[in-house]
Amino acid sequence: MRTASRGLFATLALTPLLAGCFVSGEGGSSADGEAGQSGRLRVALAVPPVQALSPYSNDATVLSKLSVAEGLTALDEDGVAAPALAKSWTQKNATTWAFELREATFQDGTEVTAESVVNALDHANEAETKPRVLSDVTLTAKAEDADTVTISTRTADPVLPLRLASPALGILSPKAYAKDGTVSPVGTGTGPFEITKLTGKTKAALDRFDAHWGGKAKASGIDVSWIADGTARANALRAGDVDIAEWIPTAQAKLLDKDTRHEVPSVRTDSLVLNTGSGLFTDETLRAAAREAVDGAALVDSVFGGYADPAQGLFGPAVSWAADKRVEVTGRAAAATTAQVKSKTKGRTLRLASYTNRAELPEAASVLQQQLEKAGFAVKQDVREYTQMEADLLAGKYDALVFSRVTLLDTGDAVAYLASDYTSDGVYNIAGLKDSKVDQAIKSAAGEGDTAKRQQKIMRAEAEILRTDAVVPLVHEKVVQGISTGVEGVLLDPRERSLVDVDTHAK
Repeated sequence: MRTASRGLFATLALTPLLAGCFVSGEGGSSADGEAGQSGRLRVALAVPPVQALSPYSNDATVLSKLSVAEGLTALDEDGVAAPALAKSWTQKNATTWAFELREATFQDGTEVTAESVVNALDHANEAETKPRVLSDVTLTAKAEDADTVTISTRTADPVLPLRLASPALGILSPKAYAKDGTVSPVGTGTGPFEITKLTGKTKAALDRFDAHWGGKAKASGIDVSWIADGTARANALRAGDVDIAEWIPTAQAKLLDKDTRHEVPSVRTDSLVLNTGSGLFTDETLRAAAREAVDGAALVDSVFGGYADPAQGLFGPAVSWAADKRVEVTGRAAAATTAQVKSKTKGRTLRLASYTNRAELPEAASVLQQQLEKAGFAVKQDVREYTQMEADLLAGKYDALVFSRVTLLDTGDAVAYLASDYTSDGVYNIAGLKDSKVDQAIKSAAGEGDTAKRQQKIMRAEAEILRTDAVVPLVHEKVVQGISTGVEGVLLDPRERSLVDVDTHAK
């Protein structure tokens, strides 16, 4: 077993990026005589595809977890930008970077060129729904020659190499991009595994891509099943039907053999997100009442079986620098009393949403419902599979959502998460928050290149967001991954964007 992080977030590690140039060798795992002898891996994932594995949706993470698509850069074990399709890069000035491409081939047999990289990034910029990672920046890519891409931003973006490591900015062949705006990663990536068949929202087949620039993978392929029910995923692992089962529910974790149960400190925070744009929680005193009513600490043992810590803010213990830089939250609205809540809501029902892909969330929603009802709210739950409700969530059709979010998923840098989820024009702003002080605080953090100062500005932005009561952090999760003892090389990643790579194989 390999762990994808050693003190992963001790620092944002901007220094190597700002120093100007990063060069790495071409090597990856070599294609030795054992490659392909260990057979196929069987993997159970939790969240079925929303948009046929389009990189512009939450499906992008699947392409990263299964090593299908690659970006110009990747994140290494310490959260630093490392070479991927770009073998090196140089910062020309505050807004311009040059990336030198390595020799690589798309899975459809065409070569990776500067023009194909520009094409991929242009499509991401022009997507009808922009990838979250581009919420706070616009990229302009230009092919300088066959192997050099220059990328510019309107304003300084000190973490551009980190941003380009986002699963949503994976480089696909020109064949992937249809005229109607849809994007298909089937046979169009550059990773060591190629999607050969996608069966709706239930299954996918991947074969080893032997022409991968880093060498042949040790496994000959991957058979993926999407199993939304967490107990069913755990049962599939116990029965030997799958080799890897992600996101084992905490209630099931202790039922697994200890050799198959792997606890991973996670940057995942579970929160109660309140809709500030419409409905009950446009009233800030009602948001404050909800914040005072809920007690996330009560969930740690009762719902999460100890596999969580009480929330300290948006960022938990896995983001190790956050605690020392946390800023006191001031300026919150006074909470409505129970009598005022009943009067202000006037019999209207609080629509509380949650989803079944993470088994703990519906349980948490039931506990929160009791806490909110005690504060005077009338609560009705709507619990479904996530892909069935995402559009409604983004359209503001709920008052509140019990939500589990990997805060450093998109770039490894917290600013991208804050921008997508909490700025006025954020593409994943489920809270519908529009607050000028929040926008300014996030913008200030985005433009800061000094590591320590950037971290401090991130925490000031966190305090501004919490001031609005648009989100009430509940717990910081510890993720449990289920892995058969017959498998080696699975990545245990606190960011939950890596799972299988060239070295993952059956013994």
